[in-house]
Amino acid sequence: MIGISPQTMTSPRRPAGLPRPHRRACGLGMSPRLVAALAGAFAVGAAAFAWPLFLSPDSIAEPLQAPLLFALVIPLVLVVVLSAVSDGGLDVKALALLGVLAAVGSVLRPLSAGIAGFELVFFLLVLGGRVFGPAFGFALGAVTLFASALLTAGVGPWLPYQMIAAGFVGLFAGLLPKARGRAEVALLVAYGVVAAFGFGCLMDLAFWPFGVGQGTDLSFQAGAPPLDNLRRFALYDLATSLGWGVGRAVTNAVCLALLGGPLLRLLRRSARRGQFADCADFADNRPDKA
Repeated sequence: MIGISPQTMTSPRRPAGLPRPHRRACGLGMSPRLVAALAGAFAVGAAAFAWPLFLSPDSIAEPLQAPLLFALVIPLVLVVVLSAVSDGGLDVKALALLGVLAAVGSVLRPLSAGIAGFELVFFLLVLGGRVFGPAFGFALGAVTLFASALLTAGVGPWLPYQMIAAGFVGLFAGLLPKARGRAEVALLVAYGVVAAFGFGCLMDLAFWPFGVGQGTDLSFQAGAPPLDNLRRFALYDLATSLGWGVGRAVTNAVCLALLGGPLLRLLRRSARRGQFADCADFADNRPDKA
């Protein structure tokens, strides 16, 4: 009598000629409540960075600016996370994964030390936002920068701005268009370059009114038209931060090009096991697929 193993009985071979079924990648569901929370976070963050184009520095005292913003950032992150939890898009496993990725990012950041823009943390935010969605990406960016600041004693008036800017990196990574295989990796590389310059630009914009004296072509001019101040800021950003932006962009591009494919597969496998609420079909992201 020919024996049949249990594996043979439970795992039949796929008949020849049938297409391979798509596997499932899961991320956070975008309920109306979660969309509203993200929109509120974006509005507060945009106002925190763009106010110099519309207000005078005298209207917001510099010593109070960072504490007030920090008092808003933490509730914003909590609102986004709690909205995801209450809607069933974020379970215990997903919260644990958020903590693990934030811990990895907080360790990677001091290892790179930011020398000449060499920072290893941002490519992980891009991948996290891409796989798990904009809400997860925003929370991951903010929590990672907060944890790394505590780890390296880097708490200062710049921290709330860094948390929001990093949150934006993860948020917009989750809003990128659909792609797969090499096209997806190329998309993430391009986004990583843009996000690198965008992060530096936002950080410069937050402190530009107080960082340059009056009377120069780079100085903030209170009461000037927004476009005029925007031109002055662009010159200031190019003169002070271009080298750091290039270093950050190169780091993101190299890390995403070399590690993007394997880490996408790893994170998506974790997403399927975590049983996130919202799932969408995707094809396996292997290098041999265009």
